[in-house]
Amino acid sequence: MCITCLHWTPSPMAQSFSWYHHNHLGSTKTDDQLKAKSVPLCSVNDVQLRFLCPDDLEEVRTLCQDWFPIDYPLSWYEDITSSTRFFALAAVYNFTIIGLIVAEIKPYTKLNKEDRGILSESMGRDADIGYILSLGVHRKYRQNGIGSLLLDSLINHLTTAERHKVKAIFLHVLTTNQTAILFYERRGFVLHSFLPYYYSIRGKCKDGFTYVSYLNGGHSPWTLYDHLKYWCSLVVTAGGLCSWLSGRIRTAFRWVCYRTI
Repeated sequence: MCITCLHWTPSPMAQSFSWYHHNHLGSTKTDDQLKAKSVPLCSVNDVQLRFLCPDDLEEVRTLCQDWFPIDYPLSWYEDITSSTRFFALAAVYNFTIIGLIVAEIKPYTKLNKEDRGILSESMGRDADIGYILSLGVHRKYRQNGIGSLLLDSLINHLTTAERHKVKAIFLHVLTTNQTAILFYERRGFVLHSFLPYYYSIRGKCKDGFTYVSYLNGGHSPWTLYDHLKYWCSLVVTAGGLCSWLSGRIRTAFRWVCYRTI
C-alpha cells in the first residue's frame, strides 16, 4: 500500500479523544511528558515563515525522521526543498526550523480513486484541490500555535483571487493519531471517509481517515436531503418575492383608483 502522508500535528486541544479504545493512563503520561519538554515562545511573532530551499534538505530530513514513523525517500526531500510544485513552508525560530507544512495543488480529475468523492462531479470537472502531505512541529515548541500559523498561511495562499479554482483542501491521517484529528477538526476539517489498511508502516497495515475542508465556494457532493433543502429554499424565496410583488401591485392599484375617483 502506497503511503502518501502522515500527520503528527501538535495541538493544544488534545486530551482524551480517540476513535479506538486506548489506555487512558498511558496516553495521559505521554501528554504530560510532552508538556514538560515544551518550550513556550516569547511571542509567535518571533517566528519567521519562509519557503524551503535546497540547503534545508538535511535539516528537514532529520526533523521528519524524528516526527514521522516512516522513512521518506531522498527524492521526496529533494522535491519539497527545490520544486515549485510544492507549497513547502518552514517556521523558523532563532535561525532553526521548528515546523513545516508541505502541500500541493492538483486538478480534481487527477486525484486517486479513494479521494474522488470530495467534490460533486459537476464541480470537480474544472476544480483544483489542495492536498496536505505533511505538517509537523518540533517537540520542544509544540503548544505554541506554530501548527495553526502554518495551516493559516496555506489557507490564505489557497483563497486568493488567482486560486479561486481551489475548492477544497484535504489530507490523510492515521486513525490512531488523535492529536492531529483534534487539531484539524477544531480548524473546521470534517471526516470524509475511512480508509482501511491505507498505510503500511514497518510491515504492518494501519487504517487511515480522509479529512477535508472546503474553500472558495466548494462543497461536498449533495445528498437527496441537500437537494430537497435547496428546492424548498427556492420555493420559500419565490413565495416571499411573490408576496412582495402582489403587495406592490395592490398598492399601485389603490393609488390609481384613488387618483381616478
